[in-house]
Amino acid sequence: MKRVLAFDFGASSGRAIIGKYENGIVSLEEVHRFSNDPVTVNGVMYWDVLRLFHEIKQGILKAKNAGGFDSIGIDTWGVDFGLIDSNGNLLGNPVHYRDRRNSGMIAIAEKLMPKREIYEKTGIQFLEFNTLYQLLSLKENDPETLRRADKILFMPDLFSYFLTGNAVSEYSVATTSQMIDVNSGKWDKDLLEMVGISEEKFAPIVKSGTVVGMLRDEICEELGLKSVPVIAVCGHDTQSAISAVPKAQGDIAFISCGTWSIFGTELSKPVVNDTTYEMSVTNEGGFGDAIGFVKNIAGLWLIQESRRQWKKEGSDYSFADLEKAALESESFRCFIDPDDPIFASPGNMPQRVKDYCKKTGQPVPETVGEIMRCMYESLAMKYRLVFEKIKKCVAKDYDTINMIGGGTKDTLLCKMTAGACNTKVVAGPVEATALGNVCVQLIACGELDGISQARETIAQCETLKTYEPADADKWEKAFERFKAIVK
Repeated sequence: MKRVLAFDFGASSGRAIIGKYENGIVSLEEVHRFSNDPVTVNGVMYWDVLRLFHEIKQGILKAKNAGGFDSIGIDTWGVDFGLIDSNGNLLGNPVHYRDRRNSGMIAIAEKLMPKREIYEKTGIQFLEFNTLYQLLSLKENDPETLRRADKILFMPDLFSYFLTGNAVSEYSVATTSQMIDVNSGKWDKDLLEMVGISEEKFAPIVKSGTVVGMLRDEICEELGLKSVPVIAVCGHDTQSAISAVPKAQGDIAFISCGTWSIFGTELSKPVVNDTTYEMSVTNEGGFGDAIGFVKNIAGLWLIQESRRQWKKEGSDYSFADLEKAALESESFRCFIDPDDPIFASPGNMPQRVKDYCKKTGQPVPETVGEIMRCMYESLAMKYRLVFEKIKKCVAKDYDTINMIGGGTKDTLLCKMTAGACNTKVVAGPVEATALGNVCVQLIACGELDGISQARETIAQCETLKTYEPADADKWEKAFERFKAIVK
């Protein structure tokens, strides 16, 4: 048996999961779960990074007591980073991507370099929280902190640095910065100059599956264990999840579904042209130099934030309660664009849905069920809209959409996705990100031959559920209304 330890940081929690590989079967055992809540101090939203590193140590300790492990890999979401000074110490808590410092930075960047030129260099979708704009904000508002930084480390690389003392920039998470040349896979010097930093401030770029180093002696002594290698898995959680798409052969279309939904396909080369620019599709680095050709969509954030709001108001609905309420409400009554900026920040999401519908001249949803139905159907139709864009960009068609990640537990969303896209949906695995993390470690350790074997193994080990499209005519008519509203 081979045992590896995967740390997966999500929008609200982190987990330590032991991945076991024996007799051709991969299985997971969660040994530690902890909250991952941003902390706002003096108007700035931060990662609570020191507490999170304490939780990593607790996960290591629990994994040791649960039978041990042979390596460690860490994935988080992309774009965020920590700054390390010349003494190797952290220059303050990393700022969270949802912090307001990013507001307006794309417009400022456009004055320094045309958006089209930035896209042609990087092939990355324009999002205000991309690392490029976070660093531009530092240059504009806090240049002294940026000057003091000796190294800029993305979050999974920062945690690996804490564990090993070695600094790297893992390729997949580095590409989320919108600062990597899409063709060479290296830092783009013009963009670095735009934000006023030198290439030396970044650690060397390494491929997914590279051994970063061995666990520090002091950590081994503190926790009472022997040193093990720390592996740079696909540090961007989306790319970890893509590594676990349970389809070993042929073209794949997937939705990595969670707080964010990432809809895309996997290519051998980037696609950057007039169409991809206009549609703002992104080319992210993946395992084995693959390109994740993807589009970010708001995802279950809308439902999660609505549930938090109703809880504040005294109604503690479960997700099952919300799904049931949606099913009991009238279909195709009103729609929102899930990616409208009004829904981007935390707050009263149900009221924002009402405001959007009123502003666009639609019936205003009033009940919990009506609001939920509106969000579910709108999200499914946004998937359809993006699916059509992706097929147009790559000139391919797909007979199946693989939905992966925690959102696949939401059966209503899976059914609606099949209906809206008029395409069969295969849902699972739920733990795609952790499985992708584990499998890249197993590849690095020589237990699996490569990504095709990893995906085939996952397909054989996991329980997958198929949803066939239904009510195609009704969805088609509703989709025409939806397109007129979201424009």
